[in-house]
Amino acid sequence: MSDKPKTRFLIYALGIFFCYFVFGILQEKITRGRYGDEVNEDGSRGERFTFALALVGVQCVVNWAFAKGMLLVWQQKKDETHPGYYASCSLTYLLAMVGSNMALRWVPYPTQVVGKAAKPIPVMILAVLIGRKSYPLSRYLCVLTIVLGVVLFMYKDGKSSAVDEEGTGLGELLLILSLAMDGLTGAIQERMRASSAPSAQHMMLAMNGWSSAMVAIPLVISGEALSFIQFTINHPILIWHLTTLALTGALGQLFIFLMVSGFGPLACSVVTTTRKFFTVLFSVLIFGNPLIPRQWAGAILVFLGLFSDIFINKKPPAPPQATKKPLMKEEH
Repeated sequence: MSDKPKTRFLIYALGIFFCYFVFGILQEKITRGRYGDEVNEDGSRGERFTFALALVGVQCVVNWAFAKGMLLVWQQKKDETHPGYYASCSLTYLLAMVGSNMALRWVPYPTQVVGKAAKPIPVMILAVLIGRKSYPLSRYLCVLTIVLGVVLFMYKDGKSSAVDEEGTGLGELLLILSLAMDGLTGAIQERMRASSAPSAQHMMLAMNGWSSAMVAIPLVISGEALSFIQFTINHPILIWHLTTLALTGALGQLFIFLMVSGFGPLACSVVTTTRKFFTVLFSVLIFGNPLIPRQWAGAILVFLGLFSDIFINKKPPAPPQATKKPLMKEEH
């Protein structure tokens, strides 16, 4: 990979790391925290935010507006992607977001992060089955090594609390659904790249536009929209949390779509998975929490998988017109 693609990849990866580091903190604050000082029947204080559809809807609308603004500033060639691709991809993308956010009502944030760390596996499997993609065996082994390292590092020993046990089953099922939808989204994106190669901005605009329309229907029918508005009026600090969450999510998603359009969904999944590892690693270093041997083993596996993928799967540049099929830029 030449210096220019390397620089682009580094910028996209750092953008994903920073934006979703802030995003994760705010997501946990909103979904796991409490708002207000009211004393509940169980003695706890404050109200829980339970509006998963509204949370996803806000993110989709802001993402759409962000992409629209980007296209007004930087003109792109006409997007010729078939609407059917965007509709199906938006549905799986929406279900993945809703499932992930709803899971936080029944599982702690670290459990969600560990579950989503396995994202490269369904992305890779479904990219092969649906996206007609092929990968060398070494790439499968590298991705599996990274995922195993993240899981080893982030897994917490000890018994679950009574609250966590109440959510056992449903939260995990939602995470599995979210992972499956992530895999389908990646597979459809591979097909889109092969057929029309839409720009990151067009992909972001169309997918969030479709998703905003889709999520609006259950929001209105279920009455969650009105309940969400009333909750926000009662706790105006939520506006600041949601605004910051949506903006960091929009900017982070732009970097994700840039990564997908330039380097492929698998490369993007590896970066986002590794970002979760570094998020935890930085918190350990900042707060001085010691690492146990299992966590050191997980760290070694992650770095081993990353460096192996960089050096083993590095391909020499293909000669001009060596193939009619566009080459995938997957160096990471």
